[in-house]
Amino acid sequence: MRLNLSSDYALRLLMYLAANQERLCTITEIAEHYDISRTHLMKVTHGLGKHGWIQTIRGKNGGMKLAKPASEIKVGSVIMDCEADFQLVECMGEGSQCVLDGSCKLNTILHGAKQAFITHLQQYTLDQLITPASYAVLNFHPAPLSLGTE
Repeated sequence: MRLNLSSDYALRLLMYLAANQERLCTITEIAEHYDISRTHLMKVTHGLGKHGWIQTIRGKNGGMKLAKPASEIKVGSVIMDCEADFQLVECMGEGSQCVLDGSCKLNTILHGAKQAFITHLQQYTLDQLITPASYAVLNFHPAPLSLGTE
């Protein structure tokens, strides 16, 4: 099983914001820091804002920040909001066309595994993902803009 890119980028973005809580951060700086697509990060930002994980401020001096303390953001909840679905096999979804539907236990077993995965992730909060060494890497301060006086 592999998380989609949206979940990966969402966790990276949230970790970056947690390490830079004293200021607003921009999509551009985060995209450059991780060398990831600005366009994709914009979609992730929109989703995180919609689910209440981040607060976005528009305008010239705008940016984003965590909507709640990092200690209150459960990793499992973020993953559940970012993943389109957790259908590990076709029969886990609605409208299954599996000829074995109802006559095997694979669906039940995989559903239990999925629940164990999420339950494990729910034990961790965003602040637990960041170590003291992470702050050195994530605490990025962009250079001030030049006023063109040269």
